[in-house]
Amino acid sequence: MDFENTESQKSNQRSIISRRGLIMGGMVVGGATALSLPMIGEKADAGSLSSIKRSDVKVLNNALYYEHQAIWAYSFAAGKLTNTEVGKAVLALALRNQADHKKHRDTIAAAVKSLGGTPVKAQSQYDVSSYIKRGEGNIDSDINIAKLALALETDAAIAYTAEAAKLKTPKLITVGASIGATESTHAAAIRATFKALGVNIEIVPAAFVSAENRDAWILKV
Repeated sequence: MDFENTESQKSNQRSIISRRGLIMGGMVVGGATALSLPMIGEKADAGSLSSIKRSDVKVLNNALYYEHQAIWAYSFAAGKLTNTEVGKAVLALALRNQADHKKHRDTIAAAVKSLGGTPVKAQSQYDVSSYIKRGEGNIDSDINIAKLALALETDAAIAYTAEAAKLKTPKLITVGASIGATESTHAAAIRATFKALGVNIEIVPAAFVSAENRDAWILKV
């Protein structure tokens, strides 16, 4: 795709990015703030966890693993971005999304503890090579980094939909679904940034974010 523009077009794009950033950023932050629930389940009694709590802890720790991965991925990618207008736009969005993932991490970790479990710890690094091999992003340019973030956020939204259904505690199901909705917003925000940069795509390309229509959401390299 051609990203060369006249100075006037660049000025217009910067204005569009700024406006979209305010709108989409507000949506994302608003979604995350609603999930500030430090203690979701009742404190587990001393001794072994009940089967229901043990099941919920496993699901939550799976989700926590991917929150750790997302936080790492945004930090890793940030160091690869250029100081161009495109790079700055991608970085601003990445930092907003990462802030939400940190809130998700803290909320889920608190929920695991409230159920008597032990939150899974973050790893020093994560493997995203499968995405790169499939052409769903890369770390060799600002645009491809944004595409990689889009693929990760899309998969996070899909995963939360599936995992939330496995939870047994009603409050946890609500929180899981809410976080999944925020992940969908992250994907839409990334697509909005692409559109602001002149790429002719729909911000919300499908009525659902699911495994069946995943290809409609991601952008190939």
